[in-house]
Amino acid sequence: MGQHWKKIWVGSAGNMVEWFDWFVYASFATYFAGAFFPAGNDTAKLMNTAGIFAVGFFMRPVGGWLLGRVGDRKGRKAALTLTVSLMSASAVLIAVAPTYAVAGYGGVAVLLVARLLQGLSVGGEYAASATYLTEASAPGRRGFASSFQYVSMTAGQILGLGLQIVLQHTLSSGELHSWGWRIPFVVGALGAAVIFYLRRNMLETEAYTEATEEGTGESAEAVAERGTIRALMRHKREAFLVIALTMGGTVAYYTYTTYLTKYLSNSAGLPKQTATLVSFCALIVFACLQPLAGALSDRIGRRPLLITFAVGSTFLTVPIMTMLKHAGSFWPALGLSLLALVVVTGYTSINACVKAELFPTGIRSLGVALPYAIANALFGGTAEYVALWFKKGGIESGFYWYVAGCAAVSLVVYLTMRETRDIDLKRVGAGAPQGEPEAGKVPAS
Repeated sequence: MGQHWKKIWVGSAGNMVEWFDWFVYASFATYFAGAFFPAGNDTAKLMNTAGIFAVGFFMRPVGGWLLGRVGDRKGRKAALTLTVSLMSASAVLIAVAPTYAVAGYGGVAVLLVARLLQGLSVGGEYAASATYLTEASAPGRRGFASSFQYVSMTAGQILGLGLQIVLQHTLSSGELHSWGWRIPFVVGALGAAVIFYLRRNMLETEAYTEATEEGTGESAEAVAERGTIRALMRHKREAFLVIALTMGGTVAYYTYTTYLTKYLSNSAGLPKQTATLVSFCALIVFACLQPLAGALSDRIGRRPLLITFAVGSTFLTVPIMTMLKHAGSFWPALGLSLLALVVVTGYTSINACVKAELFPTGIRSLGVALPYAIANALFGGTAEYVALWFKKGGIESGFYWYVAGCAAVSLVVYLTMRETRDIDLKRVGAGAPQGEPEAGKVPAS
């Protein structure tokens, strides 16, 4: 048990720093949006920075492919170490990027390169950590253990928002807009350097070690094709499932986490400090819910939680977002935000293990990485931009229906997919004997 927790701790700590760097771009965008673009409409400047934020998502499929391949061929440890190195480099670039006043659109170019590096990094990080946490967990505890992926992701955002609150109370608005926004990126770069050291000394998972050192009866050709697109094409159904089941979850997640602070500030009219505090408090509760929901999935299965999320998101998104716009103060905004995040927990707490449970060891990292990154590029990364586009067009409520519609599509998938809780990760898809289900043929509980 001690070794399991050590692996989970190291994997989660690295994931936390990765997502701190990823999310501080979004949470501090309101402060540095004007630094890289000429004077003009504030919503237009936010759309420009949101567009660059979305570009990072479009690099995630590339990162998913490259780093997923590394994870399947060189090990989960190698992939996790490489992802944090890329993230550290991107944080340094943003911290030193020149403003529009100094270098014109040269600063935008530096910002764009940094976001491309972040996209590569996070594109591999999600799958590497999802695979690592799922494989490193004790039998019957995969839902609980893998839930720490979103605990660490959310912790990264909480730290980012916490730092933002501290800076808001110690620096003036002018100082934050001038240079204070660079501080979190310096902190992120230093944190990534520490995690790089920890990950270089982390332990590999037993599932991967046994598959590569002891052999699983695979042919030489199958071994050579580990982590390749050709091998992934043998699991097209599972890859499609990852895209479809991610669609609704990723849109809802980014709506109520990344975009929430801006929505409360720009649409609900709350002061930036109040909007930030609402997000901060809501995310603390959200992080605490993840292990509870993950443990529940180990008892009742993954599908009930996924279906609960999709039903709730489909029918509650429009009223929640509408009421949030008219919340008016801290407590109503916090209550509505918590309601939304409780619903989203049905997806976030278990989606990592569900995806990892669909694929055999030799293609698990790439199988999770590439389809998930594609879904995020199409839906998660564009959520904020789509929201601002509707707002600029004067039909902001259209975004609420967009989020609900994406959840409805995923609901169909959850209702038709089979349960994955009881599969054997070391046998899935590898010619398991009778009674041991293969990927895509898992019997419902």
